[in-house]
Amino acid sequence: MRPAEFYKAVQNGFSPGEKDIVPLLSDENEKELFDTADRVKRAIFGDEIRIRAILEFSNYCRRQCAYCGLNCKNTALSRYRMEPEEIVTQTVKAWEAGYQTIVLQSGEDPFYTGELLSEIVREIKGRCPIAVTLSVGERDFEDYKQFRNAGADRYLLKHETADPAIYASLHPCGTLENRVACLKELKRLGYETGSGFMIGLPGQTAQTIAKDLLLLRSIPCDMAGIGPFIPHPQTSLKDHPAGSSRMTVRAVAAARLLLPSANLPATTALEVLDSTERRHVFSCGANVIMKKVTPPEFQQLYDIYPSDKPLELDIPKDRIKLEEQLRSLGLTPC
Repeated sequence: MRPAEFYKAVQNGFSPGEKDIVPLLSDENEKELFDTADRVKRAIFGDEIRIRAILEFSNYCRRQCAYCGLNCKNTALSRYRMEPEEIVTQTVKAWEAGYQTIVLQSGEDPFYTGELLSEIVREIKGRCPIAVTLSVGERDFEDYKQFRNAGADRYLLKHETADPAIYASLHPCGTLENRVACLKELKRLGYETGSGFMIGLPGQTAQTIAKDLLLLRSIPCDMAGIGPFIPHPQTSLKDHPAGSSRMTVRAVAAARLLLPSANLPATTALEVLDSTERRHVFSCGANVIMKKVTPPEFQQLYDIYPSDKPLELDIPKDRIKLEEQLRSLGLTPC
């Protein structure tokens, strides 16, 4: 089934399987896939690109994920935690600069208890009407409920891979079953729920990517971050090749056909690997971009994967610069 036919069938109630999605990701269908995804995005969002602020407030993590530089076995990494008032103050600065959404992201750091994170969310909501997205990993369901009651609007929890065997090989301290259960609980609690996955993990195939896309649809996710794997020198996957930036863009485009109204970001990892593809992805279905408001001294340490870190931060000027970049591409910052 061609991409345009696939989208029309899905809109008419067709429930696709892996065999229907794999052809979408092929070289042969790439141009039509990109064109169809762009038409779908424009029909819903026009030329608008939604800008989010992201604040990485802790690089402590209890997990041992084989691809991540924050994993607890990386003893070469200097760890940091931002104080609650620092988190609130930085969020207010983002709001004053024009951001209407803040993503509060960290490793799975037990220092920030359900009570403490809930108090941070309440304090933010008391000072400005910014939407709060939390991205702090797997938590007890009671924590998710507490965050929601405190005013958290969205939650981002990437599943990384929908293949149970690959998941188990990369996550010695977690299961795909529990990750999916968390996503379903977040959806049940009324969060705008986000997930996502990486392109280029060991053992991944087009069928695996199709599984990932179907998992996003099954939740169903309101947002999805899809980015390439980038090897980190302090992990066991340090010698594994980086994921394909082109396949990443294809996966984003396919996600647009499956989840027409979802927020799909052009991920930072894609820019690190190929800045040209990051610009290109806006014409292939992506409608969101995130800008870091993490203080530079902490950005240097939030080392999920190697990348260039800014040496200074000026939140208002950085946002203006980003808006100018989007306008230069014929896009409208939102």
